[in-house]
Amino acid sequence: KGIGLATARRLADRGHRVLGIARGVPDGDFPGVLHACDLADAGATRELLETVTREERVDAVVNNVGLVLPEPLGEITLDALREVYDLNVRAAVQVTQACLGGMRERGWGRIVNVTSRAQHGSRTRSSYAAAKSALVGLTGTWALELAEHGVTVNAVAPGPVETALFRA
Repeated sequence: KGIGLATARRLADRGHRVLGIARGVPDGDFPGVLHACDLADAGATRELLETVTREERVDAVVNNVGLVLPEPLGEITLDALREVYDLNVRAAVQVTQACLGGMRERGWGRIVNVTSRAQHGSRTRSSYAAAKSALVGLTGTWALELAEHGVTVNAVAPGPVETALFRA
């Protein structure tokens, strides 16, 4: 949906074979192969990634998962903090690690982490801002680690985008 679907369409329009992972099928046609998997489930994610990386050549990863649970300071629950952090950070680490071997072997790859301007502060977004800030930190670290292998790592931090998540 939203940014992920628009990104997939743009990549497909430029001739790339797109593999997607989503909880459900987005509205409209997905411009590639869409795998149904809830990235909040680390075990199911691991199983899917094992299959995908065995069957497909993955040259690039766009980590575009996001979960926002708005809570003002003083009302943040530890369960919500864990859930937001897990989906925004653990899933990105898990997907990237699963796809990295082939990129290193080929000496070429691209990783793009979709973060958020919320990393600079946003009311009621403590958990989300912390998770996206962690992703920014990972981006810089991975860029340094992977440059010698021909793998670039970048982050993009969009502001508000008219999506179902934003409207909710």
